[in-house]
Amino acid sequence: MRHLWSFLAGLVVAPVTWVLLTLGQDGSTGTVNRWVEIGTSNTANLIEPAVYLAVGGIVLGLLGTLRISPLGPLVAGILLVTPYVGLFVSPFRVRNRIPESWEFLGDPLPLRLPVENGTLFLIGVLLLMATFSGQRWRRWPGPASAPTPAAEAAPQDPTLINWPPASAEQDTTPLSLGYPEPDPTPTEPLPRRTGGASPWSAPPGNLPRRDDAVN
Repeated sequence: MRHLWSFLAGLVVAPVTWVLLTLGQDGSTGTVNRWVEIGTSNTANLIEPAVYLAVGGIVLGLLGTLRISPLGPLVAGILLVTPYVGLFVSPFRVRNRIPESWEFLGDPLPLRLPVENGTLFLIGVLLLMATFSGQRWRRWPGPASAPTPAAEAAPQDPTLINWPPASAEQDTTPLSLGYPEPDPTPTEPLPRRTGGASPWSAPPGNLPRRDDAVN
């Protein structure tokens, strides 16, 4: 759809630019020639043709620089270049086909002027050159989402990103340090001493007697 709108804009901009350029050039040339004839100047007379030229430049600038689609500058450039190129093939026939009796707001509209002085050809070539950028044929990328404050405050160390791993988060087995774990089954209580010799003491026959120790 964007190429279609650009194509239609090129069809409109080309004749509008031709008319504005004709009014501006004819008004500027006539004003300066009149100044030379009378020997004095009045810059207020130059405002009207300057406005025509400025509006034409703005229209051409919007068509040639906006990254909507290069199809519009391509179409407008071809339309503006064609009359001057036709002068190489059949100059008198092309010149006679351009109307010269038109008027705009009571002012004469000599459409042959920008064709004969080559200005129309220059503008057309500029528009054609604007279509050689490959990026103009691509759509603008969508706006990137702004990062959240938590993402901005996250550490940038690659070793700390995505830590701990998913396997460690899901593993609930307690860590082991290499020692044998205690047996959870209860052990038999030790026998209590109720009298007599201790089960850990040596038999009486194996103990030395006191008088033997004296001797």
